[in-house]
Amino acid sequence: MATSVLLIDDHDLIRQGLRHAFERDQGFTVVGEAGTIAEGLELASALEPDVVIMDLRLPDGNGLEATRKLRELSPTCGIVVLTMYAGDEQLFGALEAGASAFVAKDAPAEDVVAAARHAASSPSAFTASDLADAMRRRLSPSGPQLSPREKQVLRLLADGLAVAQIARQLYISESTAKTHISKLYEKLGAGNRATALMTAMRLGLIRSESGERP
Repeated sequence: MATSVLLIDDHDLIRQGLRHAFERDQGFTVVGEAGTIAEGLELASALEPDVVIMDLRLPDGNGLEATRKLRELSPTCGIVVLTMYAGDEQLFGALEAGASAFVAKDAPAEDVVAAARHAASSPSAFTASDLADAMRRRLSPSGPQLSPREKQVLRLLADGLAVAQIARQLYISESTAKTHISKLYEKLGAGNRATALMTAMRLGLIRSESGERP
């Protein structure tokens, strides 16, 4: 019997892409789609799917809260959290909420299908492509090792500068500035500026008082 899948994402194109990916695999069948948490939880209760693909950010709430509710509703349902903001904070949030897998939206559709296959067979065993590195980052007392340029970029981000301003300040192109910011976010396990700065402050890479920074 094919594994039944419910898609919960507010972007039609993403749902269509996921539907096509699952339809290409004879082991799955998509039984429903929803664009909000309320609609998704209602369908999950009515359809009792084997796997739910859950977007992290939805119009009516947080996908992690919805994941907790789904897990309470069904301990045996596989839950794959799908997000555009794949930082450590989101990854561990998905783990703690009871998700079965965590996948970034920029990953190939085949990765989502593979995660769903895992979720269906082992709903209580969490998997994520970056899990081992995320654990090392969380457990490492020294924190991430930043290059001198990344430290400069971090200071400018903390000062509130936009990408274009950082590029001008460091005499580099905006594309190069974006690359440095992306690598900085990756090392900090962050998906956005606010999370990056909070993590950097917690690790002592920047200070919240006196304006002094390492």
